[in-house]
Amino acid sequence: MKFKSIKKILEGKFISRYDIQYETPSGKIKNYEMISRNKNINSFEELHDGKVDAVVMIMHDKDNEHVLLSREFRMAPGEWVYNFPAGLIDKGEDAASAASRELREETGLHLDHIEEIWMESYSAVGFSNEKNICIVGTASGEILPSDSELEEIEAYWYSKAEVRALLKVARFAARTQAYCILWSKN
Repeated sequence: MKFKSIKKILEGKFISRYDIQYETPSGKIKNYEMISRNKNINSFEELHDGKVDAVVMIMHDKDNEHVLLSREFRMAPGEWVYNFPAGLIDKGEDAASAASRELREETGLHLDHIEEIWMESYSAVGFSNEKNICIVGTASGEILPSDSELEEIEAYWYSKAEVRALLKVARFAARTQAYCILWSKN
């Protein structure tokens, strides 16, 4: 496929909507709709060379017997969805600092140790170029309600057996579902 152009259609407070025009191998001109947190994309390179937008925290207890999941009401599907705690990286923050802050804000927990920081990945590659970094580690403390009245988040620790049972009856974000399936089988 050959990139032809990109045009901003709408700019919102948090995301912008773009039309990307490209040419197929057979010469047809197609339009691809996408959203981005970047409000100024003007070239093909800017589609993928942008900064990392968000951090995802994959937290376990100190014995690796439990994984931390958030049950959050998400407006896009209009229902409660299980996900890992996550949030945007603020200007001037690195991923580790954002993870510590977001974990505290959403769950009240303390980020004790970072075991791994995974390479950046795309959140919803089918319609967005938003990138995130997953941070795997351990957390401790007392789970508290989210400090944001704009989000409905309930965090809990789950054992492998509890995760396997939950996977049969609850909706998950795709990356969380995939990780939980693999983690709960070990």
